[in-house]
Amino acid sequence: MKKVIRFTAAWCGPCKALKTVLDQIETNIPIEVVDIDEQPDLATEFGIRSVPTLVMMEDNVATKRLIGLKTIQEVEAFIHD
Repeated sequence: MKKVIRFTAAWCGPCKALKTVLDQIETNIPIEVVDIDEQPDLATEFGIRSVPTLVMMEDNVATKRLIGLKTIQEVEAFIHD
């Protein structure tokens, strides 16, 4: 099963902008939100060095990442390819 983990932080402007982009995309793939300040151990486990970062999970294995604020087309390609 696929899911996307969105690593974010309350103080991160690009993270808020990426949320707006994600809200415009229609997908059946669940998106789990992880605030790196509230769950630092999980951020460390995934090796998150900057936010926003999207991590695609397939059968509990990280298969790809998208780091930084991206266009709607880039995010759609990440989610659907």
